[in-house]
Amino acid sequence: MFWEKYSYSLIKRKVFDALSKNTNYRTENILGIPGTFLDTDIFYDDAPFLRDAPFLSTLIANPNHIGVHTLGDDHEDFFVGTHEIEKDLIKICAEEIFSASPNSYDGYVASVGTEANIEATWIYRNYFVQEYNAKIDEIAVIYSSDTHYSIPKAINLLNLKSIEIPVHQTTREISIKSLEHQIEAALIAGIKYFIVNVNMSTTMFGSVDDIDKVTDVLNLLHINYKLHVDGAYGGFILPFTTTCNSYNFANKNISSFSIDGHKMLQAPYGTGIFLVRKEFMKYVCTNEAGYVKGKDYTLCGSRSGANAVCVWMILRIHGSVGWTVKMRQLVDKAASISETLTEWGIKHYCHPDLNIVTIDASYISIELANKYHLVPDSHDENPKWFKIVVMPHVKPGIIDNFLSELKNEQN
Repeated sequence: MFWEKYSYSLIKRKVFDALSKNTNYRTENILGIPGTFLDTDIFYDDAPFLRDAPFLSTLIANPNHIGVHTLGDDHEDFFVGTHEIEKDLIKICAEEIFSASPNSYDGYVASVGTEANIEATWIYRNYFVQEYNAKIDEIAVIYSSDTHYSIPKAINLLNLKSIEIPVHQTTREISIKSLEHQIEAALIAGIKYFIVNVNMSTTMFGSVDDIDKVTDVLNLLHINYKLHVDGAYGGFILPFTTTCNSYNFANKNISSFSIDGHKMLQAPYGTGIFLVRKEFMKYVCTNEAGYVKGKDYTLCGSRSGANAVCVWMILRIHGSVGWTVKMRQLVDKAASISETLTEWGIKHYCHPDLNIVTIDASYISIELANKYHLVPDSHDENPKWFKIVVMPHVKPGIIDNFLSELKNEQN
């Protein structure tokens, strides 16, 4: 895993060079594009500071990244410069973070991880329909009870069957016995094709599904399945903090990933990323998008080029080595909290390679949880868990104050 760290001056030069290759609304004869630069009554382009602000300059230039640029040269050429930056971003994520072979994948910057999860489910539904003549009621989605709500949302949108697998309430591990039994029951009920979602960190607990145990069952039963990894939270941290990881494209059982830039990367919202093996994007080609050169394969259609540039800038300013250090610092802080809670006998969950600490609600008052803006597993009257997420803004003093008040509540 290695990508080069760039200096800010090099990043700035590359972004402005990319913008110079884009079609310019201000200087060229453009009559056919239903878009333009940002409204100049608010976003004027001659502010002196913009010369040193590549992301803001891209935002004002307003490039549209509609389509999937890894598919080849047959795509909109109005914004080819910033398209190349997005392609480099996808290359870093697919090849360096998730060990894909060169040119073995496609991907794009989605609106959020939710869109990426829906995109994956949409692709595999159509794959089974087109390749196996599957009926919709013969396709089911397998996911754990700790899975993000975007998967049930995808199931609802695509009218698929649902198979929810329970997890152990302490370890948060998927019940492998239940997985096996529910698949066998589904086969008897007429389900022939399976879309499997595994979590590379759940949203509430930071728990990581044991993908090897899951795929062992899937392969032992010889079912027809495609597997998607929801790495919206864990994708930009777990590969840098763990020493044992089957979550990558070297694992032949995995077909796609979703990851979110707006979580660990501190990028703006609207920077989800979808990665998938080659030859799968074709199953969601929208042929009706005839006016779009190269057609459209995404759920959202038009996309902000500025968001793609921003994520690329963040990864390049740190480089792989710098990013690893940053993520391990967050995990160390979470581990310190976990060690203290263990010493005090407070029930909690903390994955050793992630920065989430989830505390049993019976050990903390609602007032203290609200004071420190801890997030409950449910906003009803009786939450069972509250979570701490150790992000860069969480300083040691805040942690110390919280733990001191929590200790006082135990006395």
